[in-house]
Amino acid sequence: VQLQASGGGVVQPGDSLTLSCAVSGAPLNSQTIAWFRQAPGKEREGVSVRRRSGGMTYYSDSVKGRFTVSKDNAKNMVYLQMTGLTAADTAVYYCAAGSPILSAIWDSRMYRTWGQGTQVTVSS
Repeated sequence: VQLQASGGGVVQPGDSLTLSCAVSGAPLNSQTIAWFRQAPGKEREGVSVRRRSGGMTYYSDSVKGRFTVSKDNAKNMVYLQMTGLTAADTAVYYCAAGSPILSAIWDSRMYRTWGQGTQVTVSS
């Protein structure tokens, strides 16, 4: 499996932005796809997880209600739609693929494949 994240940029507080993750090498539904982010000086943080089993999507408390994951099976693409962006959302965003059990979906060590990351900067 290979992943390629894109769509980052510089936006103002309150703006929206959609990130894309192109998945190749395996059917989209065969993988649990997660979005993580890492801000300077901080640990990598899980943002959302869409599990392969049942297709449930989970969001971290910090983005719940503002971020939405969607997918296009035909294109093997996963999208992270981000709204109401704030400076706290500034980070490098990564998509990752793996097969974690439910209790470990936020553990970045459970994901064996990572995209290259895309920078999101929220600044006025």
